[in-house]
Amino acid sequence: MLDATTRSGGTATASPRATTAELAVAASPAATASSAVSTGFAARCTRVVLSPWSRLSLLVALLAGAACTMLLFEPQRLLTQGWPPQLSGAAAALVFAAAYGVCTVAFVPRPLLNLAGGALFGSQVGLGVALAGTVLGAGIAFCLGRALGQEALRPLLRGRWLKAADGQLSRHGFRSMLAVRLFPGVPFWAANYCASVSRMGLLPFLLATALGSIPNTAAYVVAGARASTPTSPAFLIALACIALPALAGVVVAWRKRHRLRHL
Repeated sequence: MLDATTRSGGTATASPRATTAELAVAASPAATASSAVSTGFAARCTRVVLSPWSRLSLLVALLAGAACTMLLFEPQRLLTQGWPPQLSGAAAALVFAAAYGVCTVAFVPRPLLNLAGGALFGSQVGLGVALAGTVLGAGIAFCLGRALGQEALRPLLRGRWLKAADGQLSRHGFRSMLAVRLFPGVPFWAANYCASVSRMGLLPFLLATALGSIPNTAAYVVAGARASTPTSPAFLIALACIALPALAGVVVAWRKRHRLRHL
């Protein structure tokens, strides 16, 4: 049997079992350090990717890409070239509603889409698909802003106007959003992302959007459906319904200008 030292010459001879144990002990700290470095690097990368500003950058990139795609797609061609002949009936209405929602997220003006809905589907079906697309687009924008932008943007709400708008939407979300939808002046996309940064709930936001968008959407849809007969009573009434809320919004803003200056 081998001993730690040979009896003949006194030379130290390590046993195989001792050598393996010593190598394992020597290698263990290096492996532990390597694993710690790898775990620490992965944790730092995860924190950077999931940080508020990284998510906000992702939101900006997504919106910029969507806007560029819409510029290339040119959705206004629906008013001149009509709907693709491959789609008709309920399938066409569903596709248009989905495309409507995506287009509003990409900053396409809703009046253009409402006119297209009326021209393509008529007053009744056009109003239904336009409202469905409005709620869908508002919901997508709200969820994107809430998930990717709220945490980064809320600390920046330091101005008096920003704080006032945030407080109004957070405390009186439904009626505030209903007023914004009823009276034109605030762009659709701006209202969506402002609401997402506030503490307003998703359900009151969607309900206020659906109810408040009915009058203005109906006016544009009817105008689009009756555009071929611009002297018809329905077309003239639709134009009046478009112009009167805009005029009322200007009058209210003018009367409240002194109050707004002191916010």
